[in-house]
Amino acid sequence: MTLTSPYLAGSLLAFLAAVTSIHALMYKRDPKGAFGWIAVCLLLPLGGPILYLLFGLNRSRDRARRLGFDRLRVGFERGQAIARGSILPDPLDPAHQRLAQIGQALSRYPLVPGNQIRSLRNGELAFPAMLDAIGKARDEILLSTYLFDFDEIGQQFVQALADARRRGVDCRVLIDGVGDWYSLRRSSVALRRAGVEVCRFLPPRLLPPCLSINLRSHHKLLLVDSQVGFTGGMNISQRHCVANPGKHRATADLHFSLRGPVMAQLRDAFWRSWALAGGSTTAGESSPASDDRVDGDSLCRTMTDGPNEDLDRLTMLLCAALSEARQRVCIMTPYFLPGRELITALQSAAIRGVQVDIVLPAESNLRFVHWATRNLLWEVLFYGVRVHYQPPPFDHGKLFTVDADYALIGSANLDPRSLRLNFELQVEIFDSQQVRPLIKLMDQRITAGRAVTLEEVDNRSLPVRFRDSLCWLFKPYL
Repeated sequence: MTLTSPYLAGSLLAFLAAVTSIHALMYKRDPKGAFGWIAVCLLLPLGGPILYLLFGLNRSRDRARRLGFDRLRVGFERGQAIARGSILPDPLDPAHQRLAQIGQALSRYPLVPGNQIRSLRNGELAFPAMLDAIGKARDEILLSTYLFDFDEIGQQFVQALADARRRGVDCRVLIDGVGDWYSLRRSSVALRRAGVEVCRFLPPRLLPPCLSINLRSHHKLLLVDSQVGFTGGMNISQRHCVANPGKHRATADLHFSLRGPVMAQLRDAFWRSWALAGGSTTAGESSPASDDRVDGDSLCRTMTDGPNEDLDRLTMLLCAALSEARQRVCIMTPYFLPGRELITALQSAAIRGVQVDIVLPAESNLRFVHWATRNLLWEVLFYGVRVHYQPPPFDHGKLFTVDADYALIGSANLDPRSLRLNFELQVEIFDSQQVRPLIKLMDQRITAGRAVTLEEVDNRSLPVRFRDSLCWLFKPYL
């Protein structure tokens, strides 16, 4: 027995290493990622397979299949290609036909006219508007967030949702399973005690096993009675009230209120995420009546991205939009670690003579991400892309504009986690009246900050360059 036990254990480890390596070979879409996981599994026969099971598997697709969402399988698994040639709405400017057609091919939702969009800078504007909408709810409240801190702001939302539930409003709250643990006192517990139905998105647990640590829901979405919605980059947290952030560091951000036909798309996106998290969808079959009085000027479309059939859709949209730019592209993001495709698209746009401005925070809440970013900035600066550091406080806002009449707003950062692992939600806006104020906001941040030069990046000391390079090495995992 003592003689065979080591052989049995060794055979089991070799079997696990072989199985996980073959799985990585067959299902990883990036050859570098597949090669890396194969090396880890073979060189670390015990720890490698465990790490792959924790971080390498895409359990969101498996869960979708168990729930019967065959439509969430990627196209090549169903033998289906992306649809092309869909009809676009008449109000669209002919100059934007190609850009609109790109989104039409990548999104499950059509471009719809008649929407009203209003930007809400920081928690001082966003949270009162959101709480007011919750207070006026009559039928339905749908809230999806990555973080729901149980601080002063979080408690106000818990109380508002509890009051709405007592009024008979159907309240559903979807919180990311990892983000739920960011606060020592969990808002999900307080909400359940108040009778609010709460789902956690893929919460890691041992029993029953659910080890999906990497696959996170990053949506920030509040929908009230199909009348008004809110989306953008803001979590439910006191830190976004920059005048009084409490015990947290102030975090500036940008959120948006939306009215009009795009609400139906956002509502559908919520229920898809809710079902993927295991929540009941029976209440989502009927929608509260929308407000027919809405008469906005914005053409909008919802765009989802995630490690399911939507994988790489956002990257494709951004690259295509950069290729369509003629005058100027403005990008604001808290984390800038784009993949090779996006870096090449940015370089190509600058070479064509397009003014490309990238606005980053001078001080990041994640220093190792900031250091990794500095290691790749030379690649865009060298080709004429302009990079700007905006002054504190740390700005978590996300914006992408093309020329003066197209914007992409939502939850995604320009980093591997958002572009490859997270479930993200964006909204396209075709409306110069809405886009120009967003460009003005970024120009104000550019004026208040400072330009980053190629000389500055090149003149980093050897220890600093080594540190930045070391952090950059872990770029796919940041």
